[in-house]
Amino acid sequence: MPLLRSELETKLGDYKVGTATKHLADSAMLQATRLRRRQLSRMTTALDLPTAQKRLPETDYAISLKVDGEYTCLFYDNGEVITLNPGGTIRADAPFHVEAAKLLGDAGIKKAMIGGELHAKREDGKRSRVHDVVGAARAPKTQEQVDSLCFAVFNIYDLDGNDLSMHYENAIAKAQEIFGEGERVFPVETHIGDKGEAIKWFNNWVNEQGAEGIVLRSDSTGVYKIKPRHSLDLAIIGYSEGVDDRSGMLHSMLLAVSRDDNHAQIVARVGGGFSDAERVSLLKTLNKHDVSSDYAEVNSDRIAYRMIEPGLVAEISCLDVISTTSHGSAIDKMVIEWQKDKQNWQGVRRLPLCSIISPQFVRIRDDKTFSPDDCGIPQLADIVNIPEVAHGNHDSLSLPGSEIIERSVATKILKEATMVRKVMLWKTNKDDASREFPAYVLHLTDYSPNRKEPLKHEICVSDSETQIRELFTAWEKQYFVRGWKPVE
Repeated sequence: MPLLRSELETKLGDYKVGTATKHLADSAMLQATRLRRRQLSRMTTALDLPTAQKRLPETDYAISLKVDGEYTCLFYDNGEVITLNPGGTIRADAPFHVEAAKLLGDAGIKKAMIGGELHAKREDGKRSRVHDVVGAARAPKTQEQVDSLCFAVFNIYDLDGNDLSMHYENAIAKAQEIFGEGERVFPVETHIGDKGEAIKWFNNWVNEQGAEGIVLRSDSTGVYKIKPRHSLDLAIIGYSEGVDDRSGMLHSMLLAVSRDDNHAQIVARVGGGFSDAERVSLLKTLNKHDVSSDYAEVNSDRIAYRMIEPGLVAEISCLDVISTTSHGSAIDKMVIEWQKDKQNWQGVRRLPLCSIISPQFVRIRDDKTFSPDDCGIPQLADIVNIPEVAHGNHDSLSLPGSEIIERSVATKILKEATMVRKVMLWKTNKDDASREFPAYVLHLTDYSPNRKEPLKHEICVSDSETQIRELFTAWEKQYFVRGWKPVE
């Protein structure tokens, strides 16, 4: 296995963590993990129970309990085991890794790639939540937390060269054969049955036992995820009107969570769940609260939302909330600031949050106001793991200032006109805080009053200080020759 094991960070006891970019000599494993995650996302149709009862094809399914954890792939190579998620996090040498290595070795397997859910088994026997695995896997405080980590196998992508992923009944049967006796590594509970059986298991696992949902797999019809809908209270910060025959009716609402009394973070747009009568009455209500905004967001028809003052709250239902892309990257959403004295919204910056799947309007919450207590982030964090930075206070919204590290200016007189060229290199100090910013920026200002376009600019960015300084030197040699005189 192309792993720099000695350089992994030891978290607690033998348990170690690393990243694919630093500790894998070959990127193929990360690419394979992300590919399988994307394939699963494309193949899976999410439904609530009423929709499933209407839309599920009549066929036999492998009906599995949905485990609330972190999508992860387990790699085995001649006795060595690691796990890798789409975000590139490597985990090794926890008790479940040791158990997986033994079970695969006992089965005579030499190489394998297994798909599953990394989760934490709770001592109280209650349903494991994604929050449990986040704490135990990322920053365990006790050996008990490390010991609680488990891996629920739901597919086999490679078993000594055999891909069983598209033959699911065979895959789960093989998983049962290899991992059936496991305590920390085991196949997800699965039963074979038709649509009616699937509904019965949903009622048993979800309605009676409080599980997250069920997953149905069919080699002929695909993958279905059935979950109960979630209820959320979100701030209404904008709206758009319908066009043509829908003019005079609400098209959709722009929704946000309240970070504090003056800051909102955009989280969703909702255009379903309204009756025609509600679309007419809500449009009349919302347009009484119009305000100006320096930040613009558009709806699905590329029409800009009209922003409103903070105050109104809507209850919505949704099928799911996700906080990462299929690549494992954070989902960034814009934070905006309400400037009460100017009656204006101002864009601040993007921060990690989440996306809401299949939102539907339920009602206006007259008993709720724009505040973190009534429509804040915690209600989302109860459903999915929200990155810690999303919970930051007001100070976390401000980005560090930039720092000029190189500057060179020169002038040249031609036909009694003074031309100016300035090359500046600065360190943004923002690359750690936001993915929108590079570490370094190199900028050329070229002013010549005799040209048709007097002012020209050129810009380059880099995350390497060595590279950007070499480019700065090259620009000085290129632009400050033949009569250009330096200016102190």
